[in-house]
Formats: sequence, C-alpha cells, structure tokens
Amino acid sequence: MDNTQTFPKKKLPNKEQRHKLFGSVMPVPRTKPVDKVHMADLQNTKKDFLFDLDAVGITKVKHPITIYSSLTPAKQTTIGEFTFTSSLKQSNKGTNMSRFTEQLANYHANGFAMDLHTLKSFTKELAERLDQQDASLKVSFPWFYERHAPDTRLAGMNHANATISINYDRQLGYQLAVSLAASITTLCPCSKEISEYSAHNQRGNVKIEVSLSEDYDESLSDWKAILLEAAESNASARLHPILKRTDEKMVTEQAYENPRFVEDVVRLVAADLYELPFITKFKVSCRNEESIHMHDAIATVSYDKENETY
Repeated sequence: MDNTQTFPKKKLPNKEQRHKLFGSVMPVPRTKPVDKVHMADLQNTKKDFLFDLDAVGITKVKHPITIYSSLTPAKQTTIGEFTFTSSLKQSNKGTNMSRFTEQLANYHANGFAMDLHTLKSFTKELAERLDQQDASLKVSFPWFYERHAPDTRLAGMNHANATISINYDRQLGYQLAVSLAASITTLCPCSKEISEYSAHNQRGNVKIEVSLSEDYDESLSDWKAILLEAAESNASARLHPILKRTDEKMVTEQAYENPRFVEDVVRLVAADLYELPFITKFKVSCRNEESIHMHDAIATVSYDKENETY
C-alpha cells in the first residue's frame, strides 16, 4: 500500500511580480548625463584640500599571476593579492581608482609575471598614467617548490609566502623590498641539555624582509630560493611533505644534532643575509610554536648594512 502524500502544486506569481513583492520599484525618470564627456568628474576637482596624502589607492585585489623560480616547478601560476597606491597633492581631491585595475588588466592580457623588471615597469607606468610623482605596488603570493625526502628521495610540494614591494619616484628612482615567510623545525637546546633522553621541538615560523640594491639582477639569482635557504639551512631541520620511516629517522637525528633557540635562528639567518652583497637592509623574525608551553617564543633582529646600524 502506497502511503505517499501528495500536495497541490504551488502557483507562484511571475518573476516581475515576485520582484515587486520583495521591494523592486520602477525606474525613476533619468535626468543626469549618460555621456562621459558631460558627467561630473569630482575626483579631478582642483582646490586647496588641506593636506597632501602619503598614499591613496586600492588594496586586497586578488588576481592570477605567473611566477618563475630557480626551484622546480620553474614556472607556476598562483593568486597574488595586490595593493596599488600613489601619493596625492593637496590640490587634488582624489585619484582615478579605475586606472589601477585598468592597468592590471592590461598587464594580465600580456601575461603578468612577478619578476622585478616587469613590476618596476608597472609602477613607473602607473605613476605616469595617474599623472603623479610616484606610485607603489605590493603583491603577496604563495610560492611552491619541490622538496625531496632525505633518504627515499620521494618528492612533494612545500610552499612559502612571498611578498614584493616596489616604490617608484620620478626623482628618487626605485626602492625594492622583498620578503619570504617559511616554516622550519627547531629543537630546544635547553631541553636537550637537561633531559636524560629526548628533547622537545617545535614548528618555527621565519620571516625575512630585505631591501634590495637597485642593481640587483634577478636573472642571475632567485631571491626567493636564496631567502628560503637562509631560513632552512640555519634551522634544526627542514620540513618535508613526504617522509617514510628512514627519512623520519634522518630528520629527527639531524634536529637533535642541531639544537636552536629562537634567538639562535634569527642571528644565524642575519649572518647569511649580511654576507649577501645585493641586500642593503634586513629584518629577520622567528616565532616558535612551543610544544610544551602555552605560549610562543619570538625573536627579531634588524640591520642596515649601508649605515652599519641596528
């Protein structure tokens, strides 16, 4: 016996009636110009607007980008998050926001690669397009690289977060800065020293921020790979996407043989950066996610190589 109940089919009003039901109204008579030449352009108003602005623009702009790398994969596509700005004179009410995204679309049409030469051209052209003294670009993106297990050589993909900042000024030229945030393993020297056996370890999060000399040639060296090596080579051990038992043994023993406080990590990384001639300033920070404490441990070091100052 079929006990399925049937209900009468609901009769809905048509779509126009439904829209009216939920608040839609008829358009009012149009009185304002529809041609661009007759529209008011408030952004280009010229008066005394009290102050110059350091920066005005748009941020949190997500867009597909292309990355080239000295590590495998040599070419990859990912999503970049952009900030575009320029300064604004006291005499100008506003900037032309649409020109930022218009130029982004133009560069994307030709394949927007995240190399410094292309980004320098972008900022210079942006300043000219905006008719301003300067322009700035900042883009952050995940960068993937292949990592082999130490014994089995099984390969997987690791990633770090990279950022490029470029400022262009018609009189001062370019200022180039890059940063890389990568994860490492650290093993506590104190725990190793006081314990009869074993030692606790933690995930370390290293961030390296550097200013590049204007003559830095990206075609000769990949800053992403160099900063990654500075972080990982000074850790207790590197992180791996794939580890079999023989690999895990090697990584665990390597960490035990290379204990590092958070203070040790930033000083060792700083020493590597100090020796790189194309880096003019740097800041290194590390945050260890402690495994036996409720808190994290942090350390930071900054240095200006040109003035030999902290």
